[in-house]
Amino acid sequence: MDPVTIACVVEGHGETSATPTLVRRIAGELSIWQVNLPTLRVTKTKLLRARVLEDQVQAAAAYVSGPGGILVLFDADDDCPAELGPTLQNRAQAARPDKRVAVVVANREFEAWFLAAAPSIAGQRRLSETLAIPPDPEGVRGAKEWLSHHMTGASYKETLDQAALAAMFDIKISRQNSPSFDKFCREVERLLTGG
Repeated sequence: MDPVTIACVVEGHGETSATPTLVRRIAGELSIWQVNLPTLRVTKTKLLRARVLEDQVQAAAAYVSGPGGILVLFDADDDCPAELGPTLQNRAQAARPDKRVAVVVANREFEAWFLAAAPSIAGQRRLSETLAIPPDPEGVRGAKEWLSHHMTGASYKETLDQAALAAMFDIKISRQNSPSFDKFCREVERLLTGG
């Protein structure tokens, strides 16, 4: 069986390792063990410019010759994911109609997905032993700062902590509390299985 390739387009330095970590975890749950995850990084500001998203999708498509597809992931920040996501999905898919393409916009920030499963990371990476899920984890503006506030002796560093937390937080709990993370999981499953 050919390995599945999911070419990732992400915005942050931390996501270049955290996104492949998450995709591998989801693939493992589906008993898919051979996954190639080439990753390209481009800032959201650039990605939203005319033709940049399409160019990134074209570049990512060069890595996908068999099963798999292209995953574009970035933070919504103050944009509405339900409005921005479909527009960018249409643009990305139109750039390569011959490939499976998924655009996922994390509501507020990628790190909100950790907040949605906060008890599962309690006591890890300098975080407090007692963490509760905020009432609206995706509504927290400044999820990185929330994590820093709950750390002892240091602050959250995307390049040091994001992939490590992505490897350990509870995916099922986060899916229950974060609609944008649930969408991420569904899209990754679709790309992995060819659905």
